[in-house]
Amino acid sequence: MPQQDGQIFVGASRKPDDSVNKSEYLTLKFGNRHGLITGATGTGKTVTLQVLAEGFSKAGVPVFCADIKGDLSGIAAKGEPKDFLLKRAEDVDLSPYEFEQFPVIFWDIYGEKGHRVRATIAEMGPLLLSRLMDASEAQEGVLNIAFKIADENGLALLDLKDFQALLNYMGENASELSSKYGLISKTSVGSLQRSLLVLEQQGAANFFGEPALKISDIMRVNNNGYGQVSVLAADKLMMNPRLYATFLLWLLSELFEELPEVGDPEKPRLVFFFDEAHLLFNDAPKVLIERVEQVVRLIRSKGVGVYFVTQNPLDVPETVLAQLGNRVQHALRAYTPREQKAVQTAADTFRPNPAFKTADVITTLGTGEALVSMLEGKGAPSIVERTLIRPPSGRIGPLTDAERQTIINASPVSGLYDETLDRESAYEILAARAGKAAEQAATKEDGDSTGGWTLPGFGGGDSKPAARGRSGYQRETILEATMKSMARTVATQVGRALVRGILGSLKR
Repeated sequence: MPQQDGQIFVGASRKPDDSVNKSEYLTLKFGNRHGLITGATGTGKTVTLQVLAEGFSKAGVPVFCADIKGDLSGIAAKGEPKDFLLKRAEDVDLSPYEFEQFPVIFWDIYGEKGHRVRATIAEMGPLLLSRLMDASEAQEGVLNIAFKIADENGLALLDLKDFQALLNYMGENASELSSKYGLISKTSVGSLQRSLLVLEQQGAANFFGEPALKISDIMRVNNNGYGQVSVLAADKLMMNPRLYATFLLWLLSELFEELPEVGDPEKPRLVFFFDEAHLLFNDAPKVLIERVEQVVRLIRSKGVGVYFVTQNPLDVPETVLAQLGNRVQHALRAYTPREQKAVQTAADTFRPNPAFKTADVITTLGTGEALVSMLEGKGAPSIVERTLIRPPSGRIGPLTDAERQTIINASPVSGLYDETLDRESAYEILAARAGKAAEQAATKEDGDSTGGWTLPGFGGGDSKPAARGRSGYQRETILEATMKSMARTVATQVGRALVRGILGSLKR
């Protein structure tokens, strides 16, 4: 059965005797009620993600998703009529089964497999930055003070060197600043500086800077009315899972802050797939989980649907799980007590089907088969059905390097993000002030000396070797001070607020 207006064809449910029962759809007007795709490795989660992404794109809804293994890039190429795909199309009564490619924009923090994607330190905010740096409570307090100082003094925090310069300034003026902003421990400042070095070595310097990603560029619709599918190359990024999770959470919070309220539209304005979602919640502090729950709950009214993709439903906190209305559950293993608990947890989240016991079916599902429950009617979940997932229209598997590069070259954002912009910011401002302070100190020192020392051979017969030695010592000290300190004073205050405090703007 082909896709109907206002719906995405997901697959066909099956009776206990394996005969096809009825078609299963995701209704677009409930697409912003969020969703969950779970299942063990190799059970078909990526294909299900591709099927949903294709359906949203075809309906004119932009999509953002991460490509963990490179397989999802095939959505940009036409599928091929392979026997197993044709057989599945026949089994789910998909007629006609058409192959097509979808409009894709490739993104990559490292700029290797897509357009560079960046954020500024100021946009990241103290809460997410502390999460990225695995900061202690004391260090998080110093981070908040740092953003306050930058805000009050017009110091734009764009990249890592800006933040390093500000931390240098805070460390050298800790006593004076503590009296105004609260305790600034030099030990905490030093620990944060070391954490910045670790981040830099892990490649975070590629992420922080300008031009920063514009939300409008992941919400494009092409000339044919298809939503652009933004695919983030995450195979290399996954080597630093904390950066991966923090980046996606930053992007989600940016969407929340920038998009206006639209209520419940006929279809989402954007659908956001959060693959490997467990990385977001692993060892996350309680305050961060509370903020994630708030964002997921409230971003629905902005017309954004968030779909978490993970192996185990236990990976997602119950407060977040309760917000996810559309469910696709692939097979789970149940060999250990924890796995058995996960199976029961997954079963309990579905509306029961009297035809079978949900917990038993979860462990017997085949590849490409899933338990599906979507919102219907007035927003109530449908009875869970054992469903054969339809085959995708795009290619299953990765693009070649040449195919990817062709798409990157023809991208609607080509040239907008590929070159780094390094405008005047905290680093340059503090360096200039340090240089000025050094000059003033040198002038004052010369003015205070009797007669003013001169170099040998240029007059000043009263000059003595000891005096020349003293003069040389003083100037060397000033030079060293300039190199060690990025600033001695912070001057005029600027009213413009640079720090938006990602997630921090949400009301508790």
